[in-house]
Amino acid sequence: MKVVFLEDVPNVARSGEIKEVADGYARNLLIPKKLALIANPAAIKLAEARCRAKAKQQAETEAELQELAKQIEGKAITLKARAGSKDRLYGSVTSADIAAELEKSDGVVIDKRKIDLEEHIHQLGSYEITVRLGRDITPKVKVNVIEEKVEDGTEAKAEKKMKDKTKKKTGDETAGKTEEETEEKEPE
Repeated sequence: MKVVFLEDVPNVARSGEIKEVADGYARNLLIPKKLALIANPAAIKLAEARCRAKAKQQAETEAELQELAKQIEGKAITLKARAGSKDRLYGSVTSADIAAELEKSDGVVIDKRKIDLEEHIHQLGSYEITVRLGRDITPKVKVNVIEEKVEDGTEAKAEKKMKDKTKKKTGDETAGKTEEETEEKEPE
């Protein structure tokens, strides 16, 4: 039986193709699932119209992606992160962080899965990141990771909190003991 495929069917045919298939395959699977129609002039016109519409939509999408690629090609964004010794970050910079910064700085919304990071960034420095928008559309963005400056007052508060926590822990350890036992352990 000759059928016109309306959708791509893996290992059988692509959308718009006219192929000879087994009668049972066409009647029991392809036609009920609206993957194909029996080949007649009306079905062929319908398939051609669908192919034209699909090609037009793909061309529009590709044009939008090309425009987006032009907007972000060569952009430099700067991310601030806390770092420790040897310029090592306390956390990491992920593709989600880069996407959020692109949206914040340029107003460009890019899905984090489109940003091609082999590994999260764990060091301060400059990185060239590829954004995969389409098959052949891969603009590059420069990402600068710099150290976030922490105010001395904030650091002092953080250290004070840590000391308070350790005091509470030692206070909790001595809470269940009598005064004599705590005096024996704590020299005066």
